[in-house]
Amino acid sequence: MSLRFAVQSHLLREAKSLHMAIIMDGNGRWAVSRGRPRTAGHMAGVEAVRRTVEAAADFGIGTLTLFAFSSDNWKRPDMEVRALMRLFRSYLTAEAGKCAENGVRIAVIGRRDRLSPGLVRVIQEAEARTADADRFLLRIAVDYSARDAILRAAGRLHGSDEPSRESFSRLLADPHEGRPAPDVDLLIRTGGEKRLSDFLLWECAYAELVFTDRMWPDFGAADLEEAVREFHRRERRFGTVQGGMGREGGGAALPDSQPLMRSASSSPPPRG
Repeated sequence: MSLRFAVQSHLLREAKSLHMAIIMDGNGRWAVSRGRPRTAGHMAGVEAVRRTVEAAADFGIGTLTLFAFSSDNWKRPDMEVRALMRLFRSYLTAEAGKCAENGVRIAVIGRRDRLSPGLVRVIQEAEARTADADRFLLRIAVDYSARDAILRAAGRLHGSDEPSRESFSRLLADPHEGRPAPDVDLLIRTGGEKRLSDFLLWECAYAELVFTDRMWPDFGAADLEEAVREFHRRERRFGTVQGGMGREGGGAALPDSQPLMRSASSSPPPRG
């Protein structure tokens, strides 16, 4: 049995319920550094999405949430925004059938009232086509703002008793998704920046944060594997004292490797 297969089998056992979230950053800078338009970076980023979705199942990740387009991204040049919307549409059209065959359910979270009717229709078709898939949940955040989502949930509390965390989580759930996703276990941000950028703020309350200088178009299975390794190297106490609490209390021992990722406490990279 190969070392890689052994590692994957171990991670599959240990991480089968992980919720991983990724801020897919660096597409534009990746393209500009190669003398290409920013849209070329977004196109290359779609291939990184495909690689990541395919590899995630190998490591037992149950939910993967990708930050594709923030509510603030509407401020970008109109040509870039239109190119991104075309990429969302083409990706969902091309991948929905394969996702359904492989047990991957697609859910798109975020506002839809500012998307084109054609894109909304493609989203609805992809969600309907994969609705019965139960092996893996792929959530794609489009026109998404965590602060806006929290404000909308708080607005629905008017006149009610003080909510519990669980009841507020249900209010916070995307209306198109119908039920709250589990809290995020591991958040990865590519591209060297070190901030959450208004992404899943409530759900990331106890998430482990991993930052990498790798630009999103270059992100692959090896990076994903190292991020899961890093997750298991950490001890998660959730406010309690150190103790043997399984995955929620401490990391599992894994074969040593040179880390590709930087933890949240490492020094910042040069901006570029």
